[in-house]
Amino acid sequence: MTKQEKKKLIPIGIDDFERLVEGNYYFADKSLLIKELLDSGASVTLLPRPRRFGKTLNLSMLRYFFEKVRSYRPFETILRIPQGERKIESFQDQLDVPSEKTARPEEREARLEGFVRAENSRRHLFNGLKIEQHADCMKHQGQYPVIWLTFKDVKTDRWEVCYEKIRKVMSAEFKRHFDAIKDSLSDQELRQVQDIIAETASQASYENSLLDISIYLERAYKAKVVILIDEYDAPVHAAYLNDYYNEVIGFMRGFLGAGLKGNNSLNFGVLTGILRVAKESIFSGINNLRVCTLVQDSYANQFGFLEDEVRAMLAYFELENKLDEVKRWYNGYQSGSYKVYNPWSIINLAGNKGVIQAYWVNTSDNALIKDLLLKSSSRMKEELEIVIKGGKITKPLQENIVMLDLDANDEVLWNFLLFCGYLTFENERLEGRFRIAELSVPNEEVFQVYETSFKNWFEMSANRGEFQRMLESLVAGQPEAFKKNFERFSLSTLSYFDIQGNQPELFYHALVLGMLASLSASHEVRSNRESGYGRYDVMFIPKDRSKPGIVLEFKAVDLDKKETLETAAQKALKQIEDNKYEAELRALGLNTILKLGISFLGKESFVLIG
Repeated sequence: MTKQEKKKLIPIGIDDFERLVEGNYYFADKSLLIKELLDSGASVTLLPRPRRFGKTLNLSMLRYFFEKVRSYRPFETILRIPQGERKIESFQDQLDVPSEKTARPEEREARLEGFVRAENSRRHLFNGLKIEQHADCMKHQGQYPVIWLTFKDVKTDRWEVCYEKIRKVMSAEFKRHFDAIKDSLSDQELRQVQDIIAETASQASYENSLLDISIYLERAYKAKVVILIDEYDAPVHAAYLNDYYNEVIGFMRGFLGAGLKGNNSLNFGVLTGILRVAKESIFSGINNLRVCTLVQDSYANQFGFLEDEVRAMLAYFELENKLDEVKRWYNGYQSGSYKVYNPWSIINLAGNKGVIQAYWVNTSDNALIKDLLLKSSSRMKEELEIVIKGGKITKPLQENIVMLDLDANDEVLWNFLLFCGYLTFENERLEGRFRIAELSVPNEEVFQVYETSFKNWFEMSANRGEFQRMLESLVAGQPEAFKKNFERFSLSTLSYFDIQGNQPELFYHALVLGMLASLSASHEVRSNRESGYGRYDVMFIPKDRSKPGIVLEFKAVDLDKKETLETAAQKALKQIEDNKYEAELRALGLNTILKLGISFLGKESFVLIG
């Protein structure tokens, strides 16, 4: 950077491409997305990526590249507006506009009109970008009417409010294009457009509105339209959480179906979102849809920051010494054949002068993720222990997500976590008829989501301090205090969450996860591992070898065998002794070992100290 160049700003929260370029913000050039899109020839492209991975900015770039600006402000109008005159005069030297004293009126008018026309062109936004090197692509710049919709803020707890927000989105877009289309509308079309703008049209009119505005724009511009829809699935996520899923799916199926299937006014369309919502749910009948998820190579380097882009940004903001830490905290996402960094985290890191902390996980309350994790099956909780301890699990890939299956199907939930950015994949391959991959947690930042989720689950209970008191007495080697705290904690927590029947098993699996998350700094927590002659349930290995090692064995009371809480706990403790579960701890040089047999029956539990 020369002395004359102004230091670029850090684009935290800047997702409008024009503002980013003209505001002198730092920009990782992703403009070859345009070439890849044009080369693909796809009628409709869906690009699902995790949140805060640059989807909105990329779609905004497409808008400014393709959109044809039809109307120029009349020269005479500008001259009559003092502010307009001031703006023009401020650019006079740069534009070489002759002053009134040195030029004939017609010459000055021609130069100023040229400025007005240039002001309405977006061509300059792409000066110096990679796409500018491709003349065949640049011929498309500014040539099409663009329909630009974003549903990222359509998140509410009721369908009526959601539908109101959708109406506002369509009203705003019709209003944006009204001057261009109004003269080509029939009387009936004009009334319908006015009703849409006023938000008083029928639901059928709104469902058909994407198709209608396409037709009107093609008629006005004599060119087929480009449809860009950002965060198309945001209303679907909110609907799933708030029990109006069927209403949203019904509307979006009609809305997108009309606008994207058999629309003769469509040149091409691009949609972004987090998930590929299954075709039978929302894309029914749209056979011209090309879906490019993060497991494919198409567009794989256009979302997220590549290694060289991160190095360049850290160097620009004089943070090169942070690279190793940055990689551990924010890298690790597989995107096609590329490894990418979370762009939101890197941008915020630069804005925060290199402070390493969780940025991405704090942009959302992660409500859906936490809810799903805690309601997951016992088997999934066991596998979650593997991944949050840095391990990998092999699962089939399912790119189509049916939201209603999330509660009942662990395989869908694993894929949901993958495509939302809470897991990453490697070694993707075909086995038999199924594509499978190894899933793992991508980086330190995402580990915090899991740790926080399971710690908070217990801290939400009626006596949130009991969880911490229970853990403190356990790791301090105070078995009597632990017994008292555990029995009280489990009773209040099981009652708080209304867990019944054989469901306490879910509680104990979640308890292990909570312990793992809470004690990860001071202990290695293992579970269901071979040791001695059998298997233990949970083992705590202190990093400080002067502290006690701990083995816990859980047993459910078998009423058919006439067991009681006490006899089941005795059986658990005997299993620890008979199978010599302490062998692994002794081998590590631990002299003090705490052995606890824990039984449970319904909401009651009993702790026996060995």
